[in-house]
Amino acid sequence: MKSFIASIFLINIIFAQSRASGRLYNAQDEYDKYSSVGNLGLTVTNFGILGNGWNRMENGNINPSCQYKQNTEIIREQIEHFSYCGLWIGGIVNGQRRVSTAIVDGVFESGSEGFEMFAETPIRIQSSIASTTQDSMAKYYSPYAVSHQDMISSFKDYSDVIIPNHTPLGLDIHLEAYAWNYSYADAFVILNYNLKNVSEDTIKNIYAGIWADASIANFNYTDYYTPGGGFTWYDNLNGFDQSLDISGFKRDIAYQYDADGDDGWAQSYLGISALGSNVPNQKLSTYYNQWVWTNSSNSDYPAYSMPLNDDERYDKMTSNVPLGDGEGYTSDGYPSSENSWMFLVSAGPLGSLANVDTSSWSLPPGDSCNIAFTVVCALWEPGSGEDSPLRRNNLHVNYDWAQKAYNGEDKNRNNILDEGEDTNDNQILDKYILPAPPPGPNMHVEVQSKKATLYWQKNAEYFVDPISRERDFEGYKIYGATKTANDSLGEFSLLLEVDLENNIGYNTGLSGIQIKNELGQPDSTFINNTYYHYKFENIDIKDGWLNYYSITAYDRGDPDSNLESLESSIYSNRVYIYPGSSEISESIWEGMPSVYPNPYKGQALWDGYSSRSNMIWFRNLPNKAEIRIFSLAGDLVDVIDHDESYKGDDILNINSKNNPLMSGGEHAWDMITMHDQATASGLYLFTVENKYTGEFKEGKFLIIK
Repeated sequence: MKSFIASIFLINIIFAQSRASGRLYNAQDEYDKYSSVGNLGLTVTNFGILGNGWNRMENGNINPSCQYKQNTEIIREQIEHFSYCGLWIGGIVNGQRRVSTAIVDGVFESGSEGFEMFAETPIRIQSSIASTTQDSMAKYYSPYAVSHQDMISSFKDYSDVIIPNHTPLGLDIHLEAYAWNYSYADAFVILNYNLKNVSEDTIKNIYAGIWADASIANFNYTDYYTPGGGFTWYDNLNGFDQSLDISGFKRDIAYQYDADGDDGWAQSYLGISALGSNVPNQKLSTYYNQWVWTNSSNSDYPAYSMPLNDDERYDKMTSNVPLGDGEGYTSDGYPSSENSWMFLVSAGPLGSLANVDTSSWSLPPGDSCNIAFTVVCALWEPGSGEDSPLRRNNLHVNYDWAQKAYNGEDKNRNNILDEGEDTNDNQILDKYILPAPPPGPNMHVEVQSKKATLYWQKNAEYFVDPISRERDFEGYKIYGATKTANDSLGEFSLLLEVDLENNIGYNTGLSGIQIKNELGQPDSTFINNTYYHYKFENIDIKDGWLNYYSITAYDRGDPDSNLESLESSIYSNRVYIYPGSSEISESIWEGMPSVYPNPYKGQALWDGYSSRSNMIWFRNLPNKAEIRIFSLAGDLVDVIDHDESYKGDDILNINSKNNPLMSGGEHAWDMITMHDQATASGLYLFTVENKYTGEFKEGKFLIIK
């Protein structure tokens, strides 16, 4: 049975394999890089594996393995989709079937067998984002970047490590993973693989595939890390979606979903599909297989069995699992029994040279070929009932955008190679070109008591659409944290929308947000060596409560191309804040420090569910202070050091990874004593020392539980 321990064992095997190999390079296996710009957080390694097994990193963090949505504050939508996936490549060399695998099920008992790919280079990140936004990738900016986050690495399927029962193909593999933050393109990652034959033999009829150890689960609902936490692998179902897109081409998406959606906590699909290759699409076939974890003899579904050797794996990669009907099968012909289902989606034949009728392809020594896959996720279509094309509507939409990104400006996916055209050319010409909204504007936020002031630049207004080659900026939308439970935007509320006066949209003009001088003329304000042109104030917000803001820019759309108005990502420049009193200067400390809520009764509304996710706030603090808390009997309960750089990193209820802005004059306390015990009900005294002046002030507060 798979378990957390098995996942840790896997990582240990990988590391042991790397250390023992004696390879003549300095690169280390990396499993701590993931796509962070969009809503799909996918871990990409430099040794052929995707995902991280939900293991803690060296810094103690648990990175997304394949989490969608990773940027939402709606915990029901923070869904994980697999522990690991891995690249499989099969081919025929001198009549022998060979398959190289990054990972297979059953490897936990098999040592190095199944781990057959080896890191060559560290993962390199580059980005097409040049402007400085709040979660900027600008430090990775490169004019050669394809997407908002390219993750680039090289690995190979051969080494001086002797792997039992395995003969490598002799391939150098180059991977470029692409991710975007556009609101319509933030649910997929494209994996572009280039395969170069560095052996002395010709490889015939190469097939490439992605093996998936999928399990759809929400760790806010099913705690994977606590024994007995409720996580299960065995409540999932698979399928193969061969519906047609708007152009009449089959999508061929292998997918998995949680059978009952875990009471609304895991209502999401994982999909994996081949987008295309250097081989013309009408010559490329896609195949689908599935089997139960480590089950090589399935009595319930005999044809759905795990392959045990390279010959069986190549057979799986080059044929479809047979469909069934009647009891025990879905209407699409796939098993209807929930279980820990693996799946494999593969495509081929691949190569650089074709025979006369292009039914067979070969890859001579020194030649290359390529193939691209996508990993895509999507929430169920609300109110659509059981698994069906209707419920998979969002999966279709998200996948279609991935296919459009791969196609780029190539209008004919069924293109036939012109005579003499080089299939070995791996240049990314006319691909990965998406219609682009203006970028989210560069922001600055200032926090005060019951007030947040947003400043932003007009950089979005100069953006040139990569397809129309026009400046098509139309307006701005300002969002804040949701105000009502029934807000249609979920975790956001729309606070303001403004647009140009051009007979498009509302025609509000931008005057209401424009910073102006004493004469009422457009002007700017200079903050931290940057000029800002617009300003918005959100007043009467509650101190001590989490709030957040995002400003998006949108374009006017292109009716001639049947393209709706596009809006920048609502997550790309989101800023988290905790309003409160500003810090006191070094020498002037007027008023008294205080605590709120006071009295603290049971749980405050902002508290989390855990006994360690409660808090109260100390306010009216100097910008460098020491807070001492005493029981009524005079016993020291806790000591808190405060300065103006405080981000709430000592409080479980505050997610310091979001880098929240604080007002500087407040500090939260979780009511856990210096001896790691929960405080009891009672009256407490406290003192605050101004560390600059040595001045003391004191107060008291009441806890009622």
